[in-house]
Amino acid sequence: MSRVERNAIKEAERKHRSRLRIIVDCVFIFACLILMFVYVSSLSKITPEPEYVFAGGSSKDVPVYLIGLPLNDEEKEASEESDAEPAEETSEETAAEPAEETTEEAAEEQEEDPSVEAVEIGTVVRGSSVKKLIGTKEVDGVVYCKVDNTGLEGAADLYMRIENLVLKPDEVVQETEVYVRTPVTIYADEKGPAIASFAPKGTCLKVAGYDMMLTDGSIHKYKVEYKKGDDTAEGYVYSKYLAGTQEEADKVYNENGIYDKVKKDKFSYNLYGGKANNLDYYPYEKPVIEGREFCSDARAMYLNCAAAANPDSYIDLIEKTDCNAVVADIKDGVLAWPAATAKEWSPKSYKTAYTTRKKYKKGIDKLKETGVYMIGRIVVFNDPIYAKDHPEDCIKYGGKSTWPSAYSRDVWEYNVRLAQEAIKEFGFDEIQFDYVRFPENSYEMSKSGKAKFRNVYNEEKGQAVQNFCFYAADQIHEAGAYFSVDVFGECAYGYMTAYGQYWPGISNIVDAISAMPYTDHMGGGESSWKNPYATMKSWAKKAKKGQDYLEHPAAARTWITGYNTPYWAPSVNYGEKEMKAQIKGLKDAGLEGGFIPWNVNNDLGKYKQYKKIWNAD
Repeated sequence: MSRVERNAIKEAERKHRSRLRIIVDCVFIFACLILMFVYVSSLSKITPEPEYVFAGGSSKDVPVYLIGLPLNDEEKEASEESDAEPAEETSEETAAEPAEETTEEAAEEQEEDPSVEAVEIGTVVRGSSVKKLIGTKEVDGVVYCKVDNTGLEGAADLYMRIENLVLKPDEVVQETEVYVRTPVTIYADEKGPAIASFAPKGTCLKVAGYDMMLTDGSIHKYKVEYKKGDDTAEGYVYSKYLAGTQEEADKVYNENGIYDKVKKDKFSYNLYGGKANNLDYYPYEKPVIEGREFCSDARAMYLNCAAAANPDSYIDLIEKTDCNAVVADIKDGVLAWPAATAKEWSPKSYKTAYTTRKKYKKGIDKLKETGVYMIGRIVVFNDPIYAKDHPEDCIKYGGKSTWPSAYSRDVWEYNVRLAQEAIKEFGFDEIQFDYVRFPENSYEMSKSGKAKFRNVYNEEKGQAVQNFCFYAADQIHEAGAYFSVDVFGECAYGYMTAYGQYWPGISNIVDAISAMPYTDHMGGGESSWKNPYATMKSWAKKAKKGQDYLEHPAAARTWITGYNTPYWAPSVNYGEKEMKAQIKGLKDAGLEGGFIPWNVNNDLGKYKQYKKIWNAD
């Protein structure tokens, strides 16, 4: 074999060995990669889960459990007996039983049934940080994880459901549906009074999010999905009006027997105002607003727009008496000042305002300097100026559209926005809404079948009035003021009125309810206004009965007759004696919320006649 041939063979062998080494190296590297992947995977499996997690769930309280063998019947009985007072004597039969036998029987029974139980022993607030420990147990198909740092003292080996332990704070709210227990306004935005829709009692709403969680684990407002025509829309609802199940939502509140009582409150024939038992009576505690003390026993003076803007003579009276509150008009037909809200919602109201913002503010500031509690009065649904701007929001009857309907959500929003502006601009302590009702002739309008009430959500009149009160109370409270409503004296008579007012249905929601049982309006003829004490006491007893229906009634701050009677042909002078008689009638019947004399013209001479009524006893 020639030298050339030998060199060629050697070169071929060298290349062959080189290729083999490359293949072997590749196989080795691939094997190493596989081993590394397996190793890393195994590491991920044994890496401990995060030590601290968050308590999540579908309600504000997340349950914590003890897990162990169930007690047998004898152990349960012994446990119950240990909690009871020890018997004075022990029967011979019981004393003769050997303890060993009982223990053996218990052991045998536990061996026969070795299953374990998960017993709820407490809760933690949703959103709380919880220490997650190593160790899980499964009971009846549910996996529980061992936890610590729950705040439950004296208990060891605590467990929580594995699905209630989440990694991120935004995962703690786990409900997907909520149910309407109290009819709710659906808001267009996370904040503010803009109304998107309405949901009646029993409605199921899909949860799409929430605005914020409160310190007790509850939600302030849910973001929900709801049907809007053929489409699905989103909005916000206050969680305090919702329930977690359909059954809870459908149930009527009757723990204090109120539902049974209101079912019996009926007029002798249909007034077309609705049924008292179709309203909501779930109890609501009255709020305490930071920086503002509620006036629970008012000795108030009423001032219209003109007097509120020029209050000097009235301030002189206030400073010489113990008058502690002033009701000043914001809107009664005419708007007090050209409010920005009116410029957008009712241009004619804006253009016809009584005075300038500067002058009105100067008057309100002077009144506030006396230290009185300031109440801003707004006439809501009797608004002929707004009606000219928006006839589409008004009741149409007999070819006229002059009374904005209590069904109209635009009217709701306009008045609440105006209230919020007044609170912000002038610092009112309270907003008082008047004419929160349908017109006086609602019975005839309804009976005729010819009135167009603009009833979009198929509400009864009483429901519309109450639903408006819920909406207004929430928005005014969040704006930093208390909320009151004026009502006719008739609404305390134990039936739903034709215009939609029913005492317990309103008193349950507002901070103060101000009825108008004027002595010349009470239907007793001359005897009514000539006997102010008897007339007022008789009425107040009926109002007190409605107050007693409720767990948290409003303060009953009553409008009293502050003018000569009867108003259409005065024959009885109402001075200090007649005024004090009315106030005494209220107190003797148990109404303690205070009083406001009504004198539409703010007659200074009349105020001076009975100025001593404002003095504390």
